[in-house]
Amino acid sequence: MKRVKLDFPVLQVTWVDAEEIGDTGWNSTKDMLKEAKKACPTMLSVGYCIHRDEDHITLLSTYNPTVCSTIEKIPMSFVLNINELVKKELPDADL
Repeated sequence: MKRVKLDFPVLQVTWVDAEEIGDTGWNSTKDMLKEAKKACPTMLSVGYCIHRDEDHITLLSTYNPTVCSTIEKIPMSFVLNINELVKKELPDADL
């Protein structure tokens, strides 16, 4: 079976997400003040890095030279850590 190299590095990005909490309409001020003190959630994303600059990083979860998944754009100011995962060869699937 023929092997092909990946076109983009595969990264694991650890980042802090912005968050909006509350229901449409009125919310309890007591509940919102309690939620305000909680930290924003830390997220982990893994994907093919198709773009990276000082403003943002862009990942794809699924890739083929002619079709791909939706993109995930993460502002660099949200990023805590970036780990490059081991690059692997993939079986040739008429890419």
